Amino acid sequence: MHKEETHTDLGTIRIHKNVIASIASLAAGEIEGVKKIGGNFKSGLLELIGQKSHGAIKVEIDKNEEVRVDLPVIIKYGFNIPETALKVQENVRQTLEKMTNLLIKDVNINIQGIERG
Repeated sequence: MHKEETHTDLGTIRIHKNVIASIASLAAGEIEGVKKIGGNFKSGLLELIGQKSHGAIKVEIDKNEEVRVDLPVIIKYGFNIPETALKVQENVRQTLEKMTNLLIKDVNINIQGIERG
């Protein structure tokens, strides 16, 4: 049985990778200095038409049931990049562990750009 899948007396509870990506995106966005998550062409187009895309966030669950999240981030101009990235890592890890009870092995932050606030 995978840890992201729980069996209860009432049935099975599964947490999809897209849910993990959504939580990670929201947790990263709570940090001061984060302009946005991702920044590729597809996510930009979806944003223009009012939809959110978490496709840029990669979630992997290994055979030991440990979760690894790769998160592309755009930082606001003027913020310390390493400090902001560390705050994002900590908040994403804490939020995911709290909401999913999964073991979060890695939260990798890829700074993809800087934009004015």
